[in-house]
Amino acid sequence: MVGKPIAPPDRAENPPYFVLPPHGSEFPAVMSVTTTVHPKTKEKILQFPDFPPRKDMQNWLYLYRRSFPAALAEYLGVSGNTIAGSEIPLAPRLSDRTDYRIPDLLVAYNSDLDSLVTQKGYDIAEQGKPPDFVLEVASPTTGIYDYTRKREDYERYGVVEYWRFDPSGGEYHDKEIAGDRLADGRYVPVEIERIDDDRLRGYSEALGLYLCWEYGELLWFDPVRSEYLQTYEEVRAQVERKAARVKREAEARRAETARADAEAARAEREAEARRVETARAERAEAELRELRARLE
Repeated sequence: MVGKPIAPPDRAENPPYFVLPPHGSEFPAVMSVTTTVHPKTKEKILQFPDFPPRKDMQNWLYLYRRSFPAALAEYLGVSGNTIAGSEIPLAPRLSDRTDYRIPDLLVAYNSDLDSLVTQKGYDIAEQGKPPDFVLEVASPTTGIYDYTRKREDYERYGVVEYWRFDPSGGEYHDKEIAGDRLADGRYVPVEIERIDDDRLRGYSEALGLYLCWEYGELLWFDPVRSEYLQTYEEVRAQVERKAARVKREAEARRAETARADAEAARAEREAEARRVETARAERAEAELRELRARLE
C-alpha cells in the first residue's frame, strides 16, 4: 500500500521554490535550451529541450487511455489558434532556464501553434498570453507539489484556471478534485459541488465544462448538451453500432430487393402463362371457326 507523500522540503533549505524539478528528479532544475528560427518571422527564438516522459502511469490511466485530450480538442473545435494537449512544457520566458513546468493538460486560446511546435513548448513571453487552463493529475510521489508549489507557480504565470484531479480521493492531493480561477492576479477556489459520496464536480468557465470526479475517474460534462464528453471506447462502440446498423439496413435492403426481384419474376412467369393460355385459346377458337366453316 502506498502511503501519503512526505511533506515538501522547507524552502529555506532549497533554492527558490520555482527552480525545483516540475515532476521529480527525472527533470533537471536547469533546462538546456537551444536557439532555433521561427518558420514565419525567421527570427531567432529559444527552444525547450526534449524532456523524458513521466515515469508513472497516471496520465495514461486518466487522460490518454480514454483519449480525453482528443475528446477535449474535438469539443473545443480546436483551430489553428487553439492549443489543447498533454505534457506541453510551459515557462514564463525561456530566457530564464530554471522557471518552468510541464502540466499534464494545457489549453490555450488565441495562441501561436507555429511557435509552440518550433519551440517545443509554450513560452508565455513568445505567445503573448498565459494558457487559459491547466490540469495536473496526482501521483503518489509528487502530488503534494500540485496543490502547493505548482499552484503558486501557475498563479504567478497568470494561468487563468488551474485544476487538480486525484484518483485516490484525496490521498495524494488535499482534495479529490479542485480548481482555482485567477481574479486580480490571485487564485480563487472554484466551488466544488458534492453530488454524493462518490461524485463531485466543479464548473470550468475556461472550458464551459464541468470537471467531474466520479468513482475515482475523471469525466467532463457538457451542461449545454447534458452529456459527458465521449471516451475512445465510447466513440469506438458508437462507430461499431453505427456500422452494424448500416450493415443491417444494407442487408435488409438487399433482402427487400431480392424479394421484389422474386415477386417480379413470379409475376412475369404468371404473365407468360396467361399469354400462353390466351394464345392456346385463340388457336382453339380459330380451329373451331375453321371446322364450322367446313361443315357449312
